[in-house]
Amino acid sequence: MTEREPPKIEFPCEYPIKVLGRNREGMQDAVVAVFERHAPGFDQAGISIRDSRNGTFLAMTVTITATGPEQLKALHRDLMATGHVQMVL
Repeated sequence: MTEREPPKIEFPCEYPIKVLGRNREGMQDAVVAVFERHAPGFDQAGISIRDSRNGTFLAMTVTITATGPEQLKALHRDLMATGHVQMVL
């Protein structure tokens, strides 16, 4: 059985990123600041925010114009380093 390579992404492209974390003060501002650092000028009006059923967690979906895998790796690393984010999809 041959192992398939994952499909290659052609950059630049529109790339939605879902960020999950505890719903606490400062999370949204911290996440937006990281995105602004790595994808300056992204459309903040397009951010989708959803609370969990009990309001404990918050999911933010942010779409950026991704320029390459290095940008995405750095974005993931810095989001996780905020202390607010528990998962990036």
